[in-house]
Amino acid sequence: MLRIYDVVFAIVGLLLSLPVLIIILAIGFFDTGSPIFIQERVGKNKQPFRLIKFRTMAKDTKSVASHLASSASITKFGSFLRKSKLDELPQLINVFLGDMSFVGPRPNLFNQEELIEARDLLRVYDVSPGITGLAQINNIDMSAPQLLAATDSSMIKNLTVKKYFEYIIRTAIGAGGGDAIKP
Repeated sequence: MLRIYDVVFAIVGLLLSLPVLIIILAIGFFDTGSPIFIQERVGKNKQPFRLIKFRTMAKDTKSVASHLASSASITKFGSFLRKSKLDELPQLINVFLGDMSFVGPRPNLFNQEELIEARDLLRVYDVSPGITGLAQINNIDMSAPQLLAATDSSMIKNLTVKKYFEYIIRTAIGAGGGDAIKP
């Protein structure tokens, strides 16, 4: 049932946000020269998929988890995109393609071994990763792998249609701080 919601909302979201996507794409060309950021992430059943986002950091920034990245690598426009969470809009394509859900554990990188181990033990990879979820609205990021895995597991076990919409609405109205970057 949630997959049906995902597909319908992804299509509607892409259609409604098309003007915003085009504007961000144009500004992004002037900001970094390459406004789309694609990165391999861990998906359902630990299968790789290509996550799509708007680029918020300089093009030559090393590929690490956000909490390990330097704030100096974030562009001014990228900072705005992160704070407004608009950098996540292209993930609607991932949701439409079935790589992600609106609600689920945030997809991590394959080099985040401690998080992968913790999530593996709690069967977090049995579900599709999501754009948002319980950890995100509570500001729990990948710098606390054990807590994140436990929060993801709890969310998965207790996810209902009501909570699915609650997490989306709370994210849309500003709950959670987005990807954490060290100053």
